[in-house]
Amino acid sequence: MPHPFHLAINVHDLDETRAFYGGVLGCTEGRSTETWVDFDMFGHQLSFHLGPVMKTQATGKVGAHLVPMPHFGLVLPLEDWTALAGRLEEHQTDFILSPQVRFKGEPGEQWTMFFRDPSGNPIEVKGYAQMDGVFAT
Repeated sequence: MPHPFHLAINVHDLDETRAFYGGVLGCTEGRSTETWVDFDMFGHQLSFHLGPVMKTQATGKVGAHLVPMPHFGLVLPLEDWTALAGRLEEHQTDFILSPQVRFKGEPGEQWTMFFRDPSGNPIEVKGYAQMDGVFAT
């Protein structure tokens, strides 16, 4: 990955955040202070700061489902996506949209899942068998 993405968002509790992003998602913790913590989220820098969490509304149409907007997420090779979906299921994650395939047999075929972190921040993770399908039309 030539250019990692950086995102900084608010959370309610850093210990819960560490348990979820480090323990459940398997991200490596980086720098931190008493008010924020960084994680390496699959090669991207994700920073969590104590503060009011962004408000979201279920206005994003994904197939027949409405998902929270705004949200952030990842695009992973299918093997990594499948492993992450398994970890989330083992931890009995309450999915907004359970792991499933979309656009089967079409350009852009993808696996997707939506869930929230302990502070309520919505996350989408997509998986592709062929990463060149990310921008397929």
